[in-house]
Amino acid sequence: MIHSKTKLRERYLKNRLALTVETHENQSLEIANRCLQLPIWDFENFHLFLPITAKKEVDTTLILTLLQGRDKQVVLPRVKNNKELEHILLTDSTKIEENKWKIPEPLNGIVFDIKQLDVVFVPLVVFDLLGHRIGYGNGFYDRFLAQCLPETLKIGLSFFYPVQKIDGIYSGDISLDFCVCPDKVYTF
Repeated sequence: MIHSKTKLRERYLKNRLALTVETHENQSLEIANRCLQLPIWDFENFHLFLPITAKKEVDTTLILTLLQGRDKQVVLPRVKNNKELEHILLTDSTKIEENKWKIPEPLNGIVFDIKQLDVVFVPLVVFDLLGHRIGYGNGFYDRFLAQCLPETLKIGLSFFYPVQKIDGIYSGDISLDFCVCPDKVYTF
């Protein structure tokens, strides 16, 4: 079944907000554990979003712990000029604070060249069986992913199974390579 972006975004955001605290925590842990099955652990440079608590995004602090435990370079996004992302290398001195949209982001730090990224963990609301994703509709990640090298691995994180097909996907939209769900890793 084909679904429109707007209706899917509304429905899946509502479903995510309805998750209990316990379900959210357990499924975030399952997703982090499933990430260990991905063919990414020989890479060095990882881009990771920090979760928007108010939107019940997957708790990526668990993935951050995995990356730091393996001495990986972690890069965090920061909104710049209200329309694009800047990418900051996470260090011991990086200060994190929520911006006006309640997105945790680094306040300061070393800007990282996105052409050096090996893996990008991508936030999403819903995805389909072809690896297309729907985010919040502002296009931050679409613009960012279009600037990454083609071989950069793009990994979505989702509490929910994919829909059959999303209507309204444009040729400029960048597809995922993987999407990690609590019960399964989807490969595209």
